[in-house]
Amino acid sequence: MTRPGLAARIAAYRCLEAVDAQGAFANLAMPAILREAGLAGREASFATELAYGTIRLQGLYDAIIGAASGRDPARLEGAVRRVLRLGAHQVLSMRVPSHAAVSETVALMREIGRPGVAGLANAVARRISEAELEEWRDRVAQGDSDAALGVRYSHPAWIVARLRQALEADGRAGELGALLASHNEPASVTLVARPRLVSRDALLSAVRGAEPTILSPIGVIMSGGDPGGVAAVRDGRAGVQDEGSQVVALAACEVPTLTGARVEAWHDMCAGPGGKAAILACLAASRGATLDATELHAHRSALVEQALRAVPDGTVTLRTGDARDAGGSYDRVLLDAPCTGLGALRRRPEARWRRTEADLTELVHLQGELLAAGLRSLAPGGVLAYVTCSPVVAETRGAIKRALAAPEGAGIEVLDARAAVAAVTGTSPEEWGSGPYVQMWTHAHGTDSMFLALLRSPGKPGVAQ
Repeated sequence: MTRPGLAARIAAYRCLEAVDAQGAFANLAMPAILREAGLAGREASFATELAYGTIRLQGLYDAIIGAASGRDPARLEGAVRRVLRLGAHQVLSMRVPSHAAVSETVALMREIGRPGVAGLANAVARRISEAELEEWRDRVAQGDSDAALGVRYSHPAWIVARLRQALEADGRAGELGALLASHNEPASVTLVARPRLVSRDALLSAVRGAEPTILSPIGVIMSGGDPGGVAAVRDGRAGVQDEGSQVVALAACEVPTLTGARVEAWHDMCAGPGGKAAILACLAASRGATLDATELHAHRSALVEQALRAVPDGTVTLRTGDARDAGGSYDRVLLDAPCTGLGALRRRPEARWRRTEADLTELVHLQGELLAAGLRSLAPGGVLAYVTCSPVVAETRGAIKRALAAPEGAGIEVLDARAAVAAVTGTSPEEWGSGPYVQMWTHAHGTDSMFLALLRSPGKPGVAQ
């Protein structure tokens, strides 16, 4: 029988192996691994923290392992490199005594069938334990170039460059280190009390130790535990959703349309996995509007259906298909565009290592096509909310600039999204930058780095402007 401490480390290793070798997502792989290992409570928490933290910081740890071993980590066998990364995380970033971290790293190397390199594991882990994390950072990442900051904060250099540009475009030059550091801090579990389905007060009462979110009027922060254990989450009246995602969904419905429609028709163009769609559906039901929710992928459509299960019947029509081909005429459109997701790196530990600049190029093209389709679908006086979970300029301001220059952008008015976000959050528009767009930042707002632009088509003659 494997002793508990080693069992947790084996579980963390298996998660890294699934992510590296099988292309798995850590947050989906880990629960199954824990169940199979029979781990719960503190052991499960330890294994999860070890795995996720190691994945986030593996770029930095590789540099440290290289310096400590005198070897290029890229030339080490994948299994060996994973064990050494886990050892580095225990030594440098967890509350594990150095002697225990070293001995457990050696034991894990043997456990995975690599006894021949147990000596290497012992020597490298001991060498790493001779200095604190900040000292190692100073040794392996000197200067403030994109490459150096990429090592220091464990991000690919190309992502550092794109985030630097995005901060400068938003008037936040000089905040790059704080932003990169925020991506390495685990995010709290945030719940949403879906409007008209459950009140935030009721959700706060039902979740022990929960606190209200600062910006979203419908959000709740859990202090721990499994959100699946909350009755309102199980039945769909509440859900798990980042606070920034809640705010932009609410703000998308804040600006009045000028269509003059008696019964408004709304469209969520890229509805999966369903969090924003559920908020829109609840607000649509309360206003007598209807919502079409379109999702390209069948498995994500199933997630949307689950998210909408508590919404009143007759409010939503869910379609599986390509929103670029949807057609229709809508008073309100939400385009939560597929993007690099570089604003949610704290929630997706492996994402920074999988995205490439080639992905960005493809996504920018797709975003342009979706924006064009969304603008074509607006009824006169209709409002389109463009949202990304990425601050990258090419996906945010750049996307809007290109859309307005295209034929579909003729006559489109760019609204001040700051006013809508301020109304939702109880803040002042000035707190959201110089406008007309809103860019949230993980290090500044505690949310994913969500972007919001609001666009309105020319209204009908005779309709109040």
